[in-house]
Amino acid sequence: MPTNNYVESSFWNFDALFQPQQHPARDSHDTFFLKDPSTTRTLPEDYVERVKQVHESGGYGSKGYEYDWKREEANKNVLRTHTTAVSARMLYKFAQKPFIPRRYFSIDRVFRNEAVDRTHLAEFHQIEGIVCDRGLTLGDLMGVLHEFFTRLGMSNLRFKPTYNPYTEPSMEIYSYHEGLKKWVEVGNSGMFRPEMLLPMGLPEDVTAIAWGLSLERPTMILYGIDNIRDLFGPKVDLSLIKRNPICRLGID
Repeated sequence: MPTNNYVESSFWNFDALFQPQQHPARDSHDTFFLKDPSTTRTLPEDYVERVKQVHESGGYGSKGYEYDWKREEANKNVLRTHTTAVSARMLYKFAQKPFIPRRYFSIDRVFRNEAVDRTHLAEFHQIEGIVCDRGLTLGDLMGVLHEFFTRLGMSNLRFKPTYNPYTEPSMEIYSYHEGLKKWVEVGNSGMFRPEMLLPMGLPEDVTAIAWGLSLERPTMILYGIDNIRDLFGPKVDLSLIKRNPICRLGID
């Protein structure tokens, strides 16, 4: 997927994903908002209207969030908090054409205004994936994730039910970190909701499984690193980079 734009509108980062405008993730304590340019002026108007309607009054079997959706909130520019914003753009783009099954993948940076500690960074990398087809199930999603992590050498996994505004059902993925002696979240996943897919114009019988995985945390587990700041960011020891020019995951 084309992930080269770090700046994203709140519309694609939040609203298109059926995330309500009063959601705490949209607060300045969690998201970096831009001062210049502070807003976007290029959004597909017909699609924006459908998104507004599903937020305010629902549709597609949903009653929505029953609030007054504001365009000015959707126009605000942010540093993208996840590459799922790019997934939304791609799904909308190919929904404008006759449907054929699609798969999209990417690895790129995302940004969150949160406290930095041993397992959290304000700037990090997300592994994004979408499979869009007819007849997909939660079992397909779990199978893909288990195969992915097993090939990296991480077969000790746990799946935990969670809530996401844009997926239902939703699952967090955990793997055990021997150094930290605890289960560490390495990703989030789920099946995109009809309230997200159908306003785009996708057929009603089409489903999409999706995941957003950490790049740094699996590397910590596989390489025995107990502080994420030693792996990525201004505190990285350059001698470590010189000794290990390539990080090999799942390769002996």
